[in-house]
Amino acid sequence: QVQLVESGGGLVQAGGSLRLSCAASARTFSDDAMGWFHQAPGKEREFVAAISRSGVYRPYADSVKGRFTISRDNTKNTVYLQMNSLKPEDTGVYYCAATSGVPTTTIPEYAYWGQGTQVTVSS
Repeated sequence: QVQLVESGGGLVQAGGSLRLSCAASARTFSDDAMGWFHQAPGKEREFVAAISRSGVYRPYADSVKGRFTISRDNTKNTVYLQMNSLKPEDTGVYYCAATSGVPTTTIPEYAYWGQGTQVTVSS
């Protein structure tokens, strides 16, 4: 079973940057597409970014395009989310997820989820 552990969240000022990491189980990481999702307080979980197995295909939500960058290092079994120009609306819990299929933007496609890491952006 794939296990995912997020880290790197914290408190930052608006305009600042954070890099989130998601460490995956070594056995199947390279077989999975990975995604990042955001859940703001009192809101539903939303797609942020995803990356294909090879790292070539990387869809982004319109709200983060140009600010966030998803990447992966298959040698370390880790996927990253570099978040720049952070805004207060970026505040919330960020979840890492894995799918054996394509890196879709829809939650049902992701079978495995991490515990989440909190990001708080002050104005």
